Amino acid sequence: MEYTRLGSTGLKVSRICLGMMSYGSSSWRDWVLDLDGARPLVRSAVEAGVIFFDTADVYSLGASEEITGTLLREFFRSRDDYVLATKVYNPMGDGPNDRGLSRKHILASIDASLRRLGTDHVDLYQIHRFDYTTPIEETMEALHDVVRAGKARYIGASSMWTWQFATAQHVAERNGWTRFSSMQNHYNLLYREEEREMLPYCAATGVGVIPWSPLARGRLTRPAGADSTVRAGSDPFYGRGADESDAAIIDEVGKIAEARGVSRAQVGLAWLLHKAPVTAPIIGATKPGHVEDAIAAVELELTDDEVAALEAPYVPRPVVGHE
Repeated sequence: MEYTRLGSTGLKVSRICLGMMSYGSSSWRDWVLDLDGARPLVRSAVEAGVIFFDTADVYSLGASEEITGTLLREFFRSRDDYVLATKVYNPMGDGPNDRGLSRKHILASIDASLRRLGTDHVDLYQIHRFDYTTPIEETMEALHDVVRAGKARYIGASSMWTWQFATAQHVAERNGWTRFSSMQNHYNLLYREEEREMLPYCAATGVGVIPWSPLARGRLTRPAGADSTVRAGSDPFYGRGADESDAAIIDEVGKIAEARGVSRAQVGLAWLLHKAPVTAPIIGATKPGHVEDAIAAVELELTDDEVAALEAPYVPRPVVGHE
């Protein structure tokens, strides 16, 4: 496993981040694994050198955080041996203040997340989306107070428009508050709209990028038109924004994988791992092979011609993932 800094911070993370959304309760999503199902997958990631783990309060409505905390305490000797990230924003109840990025919800949510995770701090506390109903000054000051209280070491953001992210950073800098150190955005071979503004902005300002859906909900791992997975059947992002260019891209992934004698997943992840300023893609793992492919992708070097072949069929598409 390789390790790198998260953006311009001094925090070291593994080049692969294990996304913990896949673990929790199947009553939340059909494809989610319980504690016993998650244990061997998380163990294999840890044994391979993964030290970066990402979850959110909304995943299985808290059960994912509980499983994450249980397994990381089980597999690591010290809290300092791994990097733990979680998120806030999405509804966690029916009340009007059980969601969003108000000071009230942020301060209540970090405490609730820490209780479920069984720790006194997270390394990275992220806003899951942009809150149009709360002044950005209120959000950034509350996040700064979370850091000052020692409950988070760094803060990050997730999918939003670049102007929103830049505004938040400006507000923090102007007031002497903590700035975002990372951007968790939607980015893969089938969705490259982030290359227009967000990625250049992150590169220019020292923000680490930790993309979600690096394999396009698994579409890059099998031939175009192949049977979908259980997750795809219940995933609102599966196939959104797709057009005829997707099949051509997926076909190129297959050609390169066959020529190299590697899996399609390795090709898709290798492309992403070598795109600046990507720090670590967040991979989901519900089968042992998913972890193995992700680890192998770190060492797979694509040629310039292979990269060109993968990128050539792409055409612009509607922005998705900000809602």
